[in-house]
Amino acid sequence: MLPVERQKKMIDLLTIKKVMKMPELREELGISIDTLRRDINALAEQGKLKKIYGGIKLVEPKFGEASMEERMITHLDEKTAIAKKCDAFIEDGDCIYLDSGSTTYQIAKYIKEKRNLTVITNSVPVILELMNSAIELIVIGGKVRKKERSVVTYDYLFNFHQLNIQKAFICASGITMDKGISDYNVEEALARKKIVALSHEVYVAADSSKFGKNVTVNIAGLDEIDYVVTDQKVDQEVIKQFDEVETELVVSEE
Repeated sequence: MLPVERQKKMIDLLTIKKVMKMPELREELGISIDTLRRDINALAEQGKLKKIYGGIKLVEPKFGEASMEERMITHLDEKTAIAKKCDAFIEDGDCIYLDSGSTTYQIAKYIKEKRNLTVITNSVPVILELMNSAIELIVIGGKVRKKERSVVTYDYLFNFHQLNIQKAFICASGITMDKGISDYNVEEALARKKIVALSHEVYVAADSSKFGKNVTVNIAGLDEIDYVVTDQKVDQEVIKQFDEVETELVVSEE
């Protein structure tokens, strides 16, 4: 395994567990203590992790949310598996909404061969991914958030109520049983609230690291969400909790 691959796996493990001891890391990565120390030193110099007594911890983003560039490569295997699962819910002739986010972007890669599909989006990467396909694209107009590669808008800029969305695929930064789904940015959250209210079916595409987090702005309660699609690393306790609510938890097959 190349150093960059080991270091990516280390960050992925820390994203889930937050703190890990050296013996645990050695076992997970299958490397020598010297190699482990070199990788830790490299990541510490990059400001991605912090050394603590007997182990390491993840350095949380200074302002809460990681950059889009980081999110595009973090948990990529899990996000790809989630995207494939979401693709199975999308049928020829559907009108769907693809939210701005690293997981929903992966969905765009799998739907290009659908027939008579209309995609409404506020995501610049989704637009670029689908630009040369046969898919009908409708772009929400408004203010561009350059760092997020997204467009945020308001009722006076875009008439949301003219949209007829059959299935919306929404991202979230946090998911809890009592508070539902949440996000760091107010403008993004407001747009998502509108889409959730207007859509016939709402799917939240979120990797397992998002569970148990309730971040800055609430988007919707679980009673407003039809499906939460996640990866196989989701905790068994979370699966049990979803047995008690109407929202269906869908776990990817990979």
